Amino acid sequence: MFEISVEAQFSAAHYLRAYKGKCENMHGHNWKVQVTCTSSELNTQGMVMDFSGLKKSLNKILMQLDHKVLNDVAYFKKANPTSENIAKFIYDKLNYKLLKVSVWETDTSCAAYYE
Repeated sequence: MFEISVEAQFSAAHYLRAYKGKCENMHGHNWKVQVTCTSSELNTQGMVMDFSGLKKSLNKILMQLDHKVLNDVAYFKKANPTSENIAKFIYDKLNYKLLKVSVWETDTSCAAYYE
């Protein structure tokens, strides 16, 4: 198997519903997102896919989240805007054969979604 990964970042505010603690208050993060695609075969250029195409698609999705209050984004009106749900949101929006999407809300805390 082959895999490639790209990373991007976005900044946004959120607050966690049904949570007792400081994260129930509105606060912000500079999230880092890593998207990993997989394939058993390479294309005619010898790649899983072009890094720039994957990064462009990822950035288009992140524009929907960047500098927003995530709780106000339609998807997160039902799903609590946790790092786990942000990873699933991105995974579901990308139309590629994904291995996983990882989302860091701090340098040391990461959540991932994969199927």
